[in-house]
Amino acid sequence: MNKDTLLSMVERLSSCKDIQLSDIPSIDLYVDQVTTLFDDKLGDTKREPSEKVLTKTMINNYTKSKIIMPPKNKKYNKNHMILLSLIYNLKQILSINDIKLLFDPLFNKANDTKGHLKKNLDELYAAYLAIKEDDMKNCSDYFSNVLDHVLAISSEKNIGSNNDKDILMLLVLALTAQAAFNKRLAESIIDEYFSDKNN
Repeated sequence: MNKDTLLSMVERLSSCKDIQLSDIPSIDLYVDQVTTLFDDKLGDTKREPSEKVLTKTMINNYTKSKIIMPPKNKKYNKNHMILLSLIYNLKQILSINDIKLLFDPLFNKANDTKGHLKKNLDELYAAYLAIKEDDMKNCSDYFSNVLDHVLAISSEKNIGSNNDKDILMLLVLALTAQAAFNKRLAESIIDEYFSDKNN
């Protein structure tokens, strides 16, 4: 096991960029143009090169589920792109139903059957990108701390002295335990503050 190799993985993954506000064209786009934009800008985030970041079917499903508003004249605007970018990140962790609950406060539901947005999403999205970028700067330190902890416990318990894969397995278990906790915490916040029973 090579610590430098693991740290270079962290650096590579933490340097993957999101779709920036400046990446979104000022003109509305057809669905094929939207999927191309997402593949171009988020291609580095794919695990396999053959994966699609976003497909027409996904976009149609998000529209049918009322997570995003319907396109106007088959074209998608800046707010659509922002919501789709957020969905792309959220769906790695949350269910579609949880994403819908999270997004519901953004829409004007009272007298509006078309699901228009209450506000412009630019500020919210810009704040999200700033928070994520700052957090990504700390990923190497966080990972180093987890790895050091795994190595210390492994040494104490005499694990992995002849097999690096035992240590790597413990590292994956530690990372997924933290990811599972964060997922459960996010779900608990949605249950407490966004679910129908609390509105």
